[in-house]
Amino acid sequence: MNAEPIIVEQTFDTTIDVLWEAITQQGSLQQWLFPEIESFRAEMGFETEFTVNVDGKGYVHQWKILDVIPGEKLVYQWRYKGFPGNSTVSWVLTENQGRTHLLFTHSGHETIQGDDIFSYENGLAGWRYLIQESLLNFLA
Repeated sequence: MNAEPIIVEQTFDTTIDVLWEAITQQGSLQQWLFPEIESFRAEMGFETEFTVNVDGKGYVHQWKILDVIPGEKLVYQWRYKGFPGNSTVSWVLTENQGRTHLLFTHSGHETIQGDDIFSYENGLAGWRYLIQESLLNFLA
């Protein structure tokens, strides 16, 4: 089991405000991350739960906001109902001359057990696709 955090970095040709909205607004998240997200607010303590179907199996995602610095940093707990383990994702944004750099980190993923979908390799491939393709195209 690979205990290294999943790290994905990407620079976007957009302002920090536009990228912040893309990662914190429910309507935006539904377009590039998960259309199944029923509610989301970038507020300390906010919790949400939604089901994503993969290959005919439903995975209930459970998120809880742990840290918010508007326009800079968003951190939330990421769990799956019915599976042991607890992970954390963080989004850190920095702006330079109208472009915005995203440092995404998913740590603790190795604690989530019970299905091959939770492997490091699947997680890395999934986050690379979501950030470097889906989010990038959403912001284009």
